[in-house]
Amino acid sequence: MNALVVYYSRTGTTKKVAERISTLLGCDIEEIHDTTNRSGPVGWMRVGRDSGSKKLTTLEIVKKDPAEFDTAVIGTPIWNHTISTPIRTYISHYKEHFKNVAFFCTGDSTDDNPFIEMELLSGRKPVATLRLHRKKEVEANQYQHKVEEFVRKIAT
Repeated sequence: MNALVVYYSRTGTTKKVAERISTLLGCDIEEIHDTTNRSGPVGWMRVGRDSGSKKLTTLEIVKKDPAEFDTAVIGTPIWNHTISTPIRTYISHYKEHFKNVAFFCTGDSTDDNPFIEMELLSGRKPVATLRLHRKKEVEANQYQHKVEEFVRKIAT
């Protein structure tokens, strides 16, 4: 399996899941870095404003071209009931490079469906999706079985 796990993580929650997926798949991983400061209370306000308005941002240079991989496994936190601004930007800029995609997200909201937007942005139907509750599953280390099932779907 020639896959690339690509993710953005403001607090480390999505990073934790991305690293586990990468380990299980035995594949490359790349963290997306936003040039906008999103730390602290002011950064949190930017999160809500930018994600709610579907704004794009400027990313630091991406090192790995997803065109070199069979599958891009893309992970995002949920911000303001939608995908994070850095991942929206990444998908928008690299959608022509994707062969296959799989999506995962972390967040506490259950009334949104980020995978619809990710599919529309990428122009690709995902081979697998994974949604994890940040507090109940990831922070409580109760997410391993879901990650393993997600990886099985990607690997087949």
